[in-house]
Amino acid sequence: MTVHLHWFLPTGGDGRTLVDRHAYTDGGVRRDRITPVSGVRAPDIGYLAQIAKAAEQLGFEAVLTPTGTWCEDAWLTTTALTQVTDRLKFLVAFRPGVISPVLAAQMAATYQRISGGRLLLNVVTGGDSTEQRRFGDALDHDRRYARTDEFLQVVRGVWGGVPFDFHGAHYQVEGGLTALPPDPLPEIFFGGSSAAAGPVAARNVDVYLTWGEPPEQVKQKIDWISGLAAREGRTVRFGIRLHTISRDSAKEAWTTADRLLGDLDPDTVAAAQQALGKSESVGQQRMLALHGGSRDKLEISPNLWAGVGLVRGGAGTALVGSHTEVADRIEEYHALGIEHFVLSGYPHLEEAYWFGEGVRPELAARGLLPSGIPGRSGAPASGVAASGVAASGVAASGGRPVSAPGAAPLLVAGGR
Repeated sequence: MTVHLHWFLPTGGDGRTLVDRHAYTDGGVRRDRITPVSGVRAPDIGYLAQIAKAAEQLGFEAVLTPTGTWCEDAWLTTTALTQVTDRLKFLVAFRPGVISPVLAAQMAATYQRISGGRLLLNVVTGGDSTEQRRFGDALDHDRRYARTDEFLQVVRGVWGGVPFDFHGAHYQVEGGLTALPPDPLPEIFFGGSSAAAGPVAARNVDVYLTWGEPPEQVKQKIDWISGLAAREGRTVRFGIRLHTISRDSAKEAWTTADRLLGDLDPDTVAAAQQALGKSESVGQQRMLALHGGSRDKLEISPNLWAGVGLVRGGAGTALVGSHTEVADRIEEYHALGIEHFVLSGYPHLEEAYWFGEGVRPELAARGLLPSGIPGRSGAPASGVAASGVAASGVAASGGRPVSAPGAAPLLVAGGR
């Protein structure tokens, strides 16, 4: 079992800070209200294309694109990016409660033909009722997972190429059909830590994703889902969602982590923790429990840092250390059964290079990846140099971006 490395597309904005500051005062809803916040990059297609091209050049297999109010639409954004990349796959996150399963199956089939088979699907059931109601979804937590179960049954059914009937509590389909099924069928990724989520994963998905908990907790999740899948006569593969701060030395990496903490005043942390604490997501509550809102003892396991989760929803931990140390931790998770590593960092363009040029060769040397990067020409991606000079005229010092001063409204968003 080799390691599959994936990166992240920050379609809600990017920057040199953990605080979820967007380039727009209203979160990007109105494009005429641009606020010049230092260190924040708008998620325009030019910048996202730079990240996608860098990820492809550096040997990442796919990029995850999130879903939510403060993000650009994942389907439309990534379809555009398929036209400026050649091999990169797109792990498109979407919410099953706000789209017909038959239409989603059809969209996936069309996407595969447009992209040459480069679509992966990340099904996000949703752990925030406020966010769900914003999209017209009034179901409670457990019923959302029951609906996701039916949704995935319908999607796989209509991919069969013949009329498909389904009669469930949430969906009634008669003669559902994808006239030209996707080829290949997109792999389905899914995450959920609640009792309601486990059986959905066991029955329907290809890859179960967990957020970056300590290895012993991840092992418990793997055993849990594997046991449920075995009862269904299936096997499920596993992935993990983590941030990374990898540098030439451990000291440099931890200095970068400390600099990110320097942006976080107590009021910002308290406001974020209060908002995140309202989440119905069991996974989010597990993330919060790793640090308890405190800056003390944020290294919760060797090289596993919970500082991100002080102010950001979703993935709240980062692998921090030298390239060798980060590779050690990836090898440790891999030994537990983790195959897919969905990674990110702030900013995403520069951190892709730190990881791709630092950690990836370490993993290849250990036999966890193919040696070399297929198709790499050796030239840096458009708009960025290997030394870490950022896109759009954002200067970096010695490849190490400096902190961004300034303030803007705090927007707590999930799916990151």
